Amino acid sequence: MALIIKVRGKKPVFGTNCHLAKNATVVGDVVMGDDCTVWFNAVVRGDVNYIRMDNKVNVQDCAVIHGTYNKAATHIGNSVSIAHGAVVHGCTIHDHVLVGMRAVIMDNAVIGSNCIIAAGSVILENTVCEPNSVYAGIPAKKIKTIDPALVTGEIERIANSYLMYASWYKDKENSEETDV
Repeated sequence: MALIIKVRGKKPVFGTNCHLAKNATVVGDVVMGDDCTVWFNAVVRGDVNYIRMDNKVNVQDCAVIHGTYNKAATHIGNSVSIAHGAVVHGCTIHDHVLVGMRAVIMDNAVIGSNCIIAAGSVILENTVCEPNSVYAGIPAKKIKTIDPALVTGEIERIANSYLMYASWYKDKENSEETDV
């Protein structure tokens, strides 16, 4: 069963149809909307500041979502995919965003809607990523304006796929996963 921990008087709150992998960890002042998923070994740690996630957010394997004490909370919009091993720290991510594998987004960065943050990229503190853009590199820079087809063809497809994957674990005879 997923590890759900109350810290500093705050216990995580989950919307409807959320799914937590058996070894996912969700701590403290975390509020998730509907249809969110947190996958294997992912950590959503709202102990030092709050974390707010809108609807249809997937936090993939080994990703970490955190903030900075008294400085930077984390806000994640609708239909956002946080890929394997990514670190999302004290920032704002607007709707329809794909954060690539092992990407890092630092404190007070703002990711506009309809963005892709390429795998392995580092979004430095206080960076503002323009909507409808692809960012890549260390430090990440805008490399192109996003083709609108990528929003539905990749960003929305991935967000929807993770809801489908979660449905595979709802068969209680074959799974020990946690739905909240």
